[in-house]
Amino acid sequence: MELKAVIFDLDGVITDTAEYHFIAWKQLAEELGIAIDRAFNEQLKGISRMESLERILVHGGKADAYTPEEKEEMAQRKNEHYVSLLERLKPEDTYPGIRELLLELQREGIPAVIASASKNAPQILRALELTELFSYVVPPDSVKRGKPAPDLFLRGAEEIGVGPEACIGVEDAQAGIEAIKAAGMIAVGIGEEAALTASGADVVLPDTTGLTLRFLRELRA
Repeated sequence: MELKAVIFDLDGVITDTAEYHFIAWKQLAEELGIAIDRAFNEQLKGISRMESLERILVHGGKADAYTPEEKEEMAQRKNEHYVSLLERLKPEDTYPGIRELLLELQREGIPAVIASASKNAPQILRALELTELFSYVVPPDSVKRGKPAPDLFLRGAEEIGVGPEACIGVEDAQAGIEAIKAAGMIAVGIGEEAALTASGADVVLPDTTGLTLRFLRELRA
């Protein structure tokens, strides 16, 4: 079947703001008397802000120590710190090969979509000067369920009028790969082969340098 759209995650696929997330979550955790490290931070990939906070509180034995309102305030505080860190992002922080792939897709009339749990995706794309290369960015709060549910990817396909069976999804997180497969799409993983294959990835690349239009079309052949 002909490739008609490519739906991308953002963090770990288009660029890497994971370090900024880690810095912001670590500061909040320290304020709460909870210690987290980079290994723990891997658990926060691909999930929502509130789910990340809940995991940190459980990790610190404080799952029931705060009201919903207090948790909302904490999540907002973390996000404000994270957004301030995003000001450091520059176009050259785009992962290798991604801009070239997006330009190829645009020339061929194949829509590119962002399906990310990040509410800051529009700001990140502006900083990277990639906004015009995407046909649609799925607002995370426009769907009921986050990853590993397929909702974000299905909404992305729906908004551009393409059936999921004609889409390829690209992800670096296990929850994201599971979401792509649940949506009925081919899943390309970027990163750790064993973990992403275990989550159902059809193919895994070590990085984005091999992510070309020719490669994606061959997957659909």
